[in-house]
Amino acid sequence: MSAKINIHEAKTHFSKLLARVRNGEEIIIAKAGKPIARIVPVTDKPVERVPGSAKGKITVAPDFDAPLPASILEAFEQ
Repeated sequence: MSAKINIHEAKTHFSKLLARVRNGEEIIIAKAGKPIARIVPVTDKPVERVPGSAKGKITVAPDFDAPLPASILEAFEQ
């Protein structure tokens, strides 16, 4: 559930809005009726990264650091 609040109201009642967010509500802050920001609760546990999960999916060419051909270097100079 989300609530749309204008900037003035958000500034005036910021502490109360944060209490609502803490309880799981999403607050959308708008200027002239157009949404510009969203306040959402912080999740307790971030998504866990798995080191090495791309192993075997990425390859690096043996000549990845070889000098570029002259025609391509000239294009950079223009």
